[in-house]
Amino acid sequence: MKATIKTQGQQFTVTEGDILIVNRYKDTEAGATVEIKDVLAAGEGEAFKVGTPLLDGASVSAKVLENKRGKKVVVFKKKKRKGYVRKRGHRQELSVIKIETITA
Repeated sequence: MKATIKTQGQQFTVTEGDILIVNRYKDTEAGATVEIKDVLAAGEGEAFKVGTPLLDGASVSAKVLENKRGKKVVVFKKKKRKGYVRKRGHRQELSVIKIETITA
């Protein structure tokens, strides 16, 4: 069964067993289970349902495999001949999740 979910400001089309990298879920550790209630569409073939905008009673459960940080992004600003130089770095906090069950 496939489902289109909305989590952490992004949309994903997933099936059971898929592994996703999303923005970090707050207050979760590796091994925790996350329940995603924002299901936009679910099913296959004739049983495919589309929500308006969400499906009632549908949910997706996922297991957090690990929490990690993404690659470093360097932000460099400069204005020539003005002596203005700024260099900053940023690493995004990420969660790796595995989709376990889809209920629609």
